[in-house]
This record gives sequence, C-alpha cells and structure tokens, in this order.
Amino acid sequence: MHHSYGDFRARREATVWQRLNRILLVLLVIAIWLVIVSLFVPPYKKLTQSRAEIDNLQQQVNEQQSLLARQTREVNLLKTDATYLETIARDRLDLMKERETIFRLETARAKQKPPSDSARK
Repeated sequence: MHHSYGDFRARREATVWQRLNRILLVLLVIAIWLVIVSLFVPPYKKLTQSRAEIDNLQQQVNEQQSLLARQTREVNLLKTDATYLETIARDRLDLMKERETIFRLETARAKQKPPSDSARK
C-alpha cells in the first residue's frame, strides 16, 4: 500500500476535526445540562423553604392544640369540680379558712421588687 503525504495530512485533519466536533458536542451537552439545572434550582429552593414554613406552622398548630386542650380541661374542671374551683379561687384571691395556715413557696423565678425612689434618696 502506498499512501501519499496528502492523504495522510487529509486523514490527520479529519481526525482533528472529529475530535473538535466531539469536544464541541460534549460542551454543548454540558451547557444544555447547566441550563436545565438552572431552571430547576429556584423552584427547588422555594420548595424547601415552603416545606420549612409548613413544618414551622405545624409546630405552631400543635402548640395551640395543646394550649386549647389544657384550657378546655381547666374550664371543664372549673365547671364540674367544686374542690378544684375552691382551690383556685382561694389561691388567686389569697383567701383562707378559719384556723388555717398557708405556706406559700416562691419559685426562683419570682423577681424581687426594685427599691422605691424614696429609699434611694
């Protein structure tokens, strides 16, 4: 087989162009992929933010339901349990029965009264 230099050069240029075409095709595919990804990223971020907001709102709903249950229970006890009603009324109004001694324990959270202005002078 006898090939001339012109044939060799033509084949070499053809393989260079084929490689360049492949590189161009790969770059084109990557560019299309990046465009598609960039179209889906903002809605995905919004979806994750919405899910976080839903979780937060669900937690608030659960807290409110718990508060409602406690308050409903207290109202029910106030309506139906005379002993409970008496205990709550005496506690809140600072009342006591005759010959009864009440010991009141203050919690650590109770704040001390600040000194009055006349005591400072």
